[in-house]
Amino acid sequence: MPRLIKLADGVFDWADARFRPVGDDEPVPPGDVTVSFTRFMAEGEALLSGRALAVRVEPDQPVEDLAYDLHRVAAVALAFPKFGDGRAYTSARLLRERYGYTGEVRAVGAALREQALHMVRCGFDAFEPADGSTPEDWAAAAGRYRHVYQRAADARAPAFVERGNGA
Repeated sequence: MPRLIKLADGVFDWADARFRPVGDDEPVPPGDVTVSFTRFMAEGEALLSGRALAVRVEPDQPVEDLAYDLHRVAAVALAFPKFGDGRAYTSARLLRERYGYTGEVRAVGAALREQALHMVRCGFDAFEPADGSTPEDWAAAAGRYRHVYQRAADARAPAFVERGNGA
C-alpha cells in the first residue's frame, strides 16, 4: 500500500492507508476498498453495503456525479496523472464548497509537496506523496507563505481581511 500523509487539526502526520485499491476487473474483497469512479457508477449500491468505500476520480470524470452519494462515501481520491494537470483542484473545491463534503479528500498520483499549499487551500486533507516527502516536508510547504490573497476551502482570512479593510 502507498504511504499516506493526513492533515488533521493543522498537523501533517503519517496515517494508515485503510482503503485497499481494487481494479475494475478484480473481485471485491471484504473490508474497506478504493474503486474507480466507473466501477462505482456501475456497482455503487452493492459496493456500499457493509464497508467504508473510497472512490478514485480521474481528472476527466465529473465529480458532480457523486453528489447524491457523497454522504455514503468515506473518501474521494482525486487523481493527479501528471504534475501540470490541476483539474483535481477544482474537483476538491466542488466537493468541499458546493457539496459540503466532510469526508476525506485524498490527492493521488503525481502529488508533490510543492503543491501542498494549494491542495490544502482547495480542501485536500490526505496525500499519497509521489516524491518520497515526509509529513514535515508537507507541513513546511503548506506553511511557506503567511498571507493568502483570496478566499478558499481552507477558510484562511485573505490579506485584505487581516488588514481590516474588507469583509
